[in-house]
Amino acid sequence: MTHPRIGYGAMRLTGPGHWGEYPDREAGIKLLRQVVDAGVTLIDTADVYGPHTNEILIRDALHPYPEHLLIATKGGFVRSGPEISTIAAIGHRQYLRQSAKLSARRLGVERIGLYYLHSGHARDASFEEQVGTLAELREEGVIERIGLSNVTLGQLRAAQAIVEISAVTAHYNVVDRHEQPLLDAATEAGAVFVPWQPVSLGTPGEPTDTAGPAAVRRVLEPIAARHGATVSQVALAWLLDRSAAVRPIPGTTSLAHVRENLAAQDLVLSREELAAITG
Repeated sequence: MTHPRIGYGAMRLTGPGHWGEYPDREAGIKLLRQVVDAGVTLIDTADVYGPHTNEILIRDALHPYPEHLLIATKGGFVRSGPEISTIAAIGHRQYLRQSAKLSARRLGVERIGLYYLHSGHARDASFEEQVGTLAELREEGVIERIGLSNVTLGQLRAAQAIVEISAVTAHYNVVDRHEQPLLDAATEAGAVFVPWQPVSLGTPGEPTDTAGPAAVRRVLEPIAARHGATVSQVALAWLLDRSAAVRPIPGTTSLAHVRENLAAQDLVLSREELAAITG
């Protein structure tokens, strides 16, 4: 996985509440092509986004994929309706095998470049069995790299004892740093760490909030003003400085925001500014 380090989270290219088709499908296809043209080399999706519609949209927009583009998807969640309460974690071996193969079909690939177990919370199979299923799929050539999402540090360690883990994705940003141990472990193992909601200044489960608490704004806004940057760009620059393993995946339906996010890679914060943000 190479530069640029900022990817694109495609989850918002779905219907309301991430259920169903993106309302303006042609605009979604156009945006995805513009995202790649702007320099993004990592696009993140999942079979539960839609469900399925997000993967299909990506295929219709970008297939055949440029060699430098990595499409990451996830499996292990089911969803039976528009309410978030209908989402559940499934880890049964045959279900995960089906999920990976159907994601590959929807994406139009023989082998998925990066495939995450979407949750460490399934109870119909042990966590180790679920990771073992992904290891089988890698051996069979269905997936190339294995990632983990929504897991604990203990689960990451358990998975690493079974198979190489190439990526870990978790909620991590300026305000919410409770997954720092996962970041440290990913860095140590040579895996990439992929923060979701990276420009949000809120906690997991809340809608993205780029304004954040007043105490955070008092720190970030003067720094942004000195650099002629936005608060979101400062938040991304801080993340990129945390570790060379960090690859944020901000999501947006705006090309202007995509370009703004990518420009954050050129923002160099001073040691004093980084310390002020870190606190």
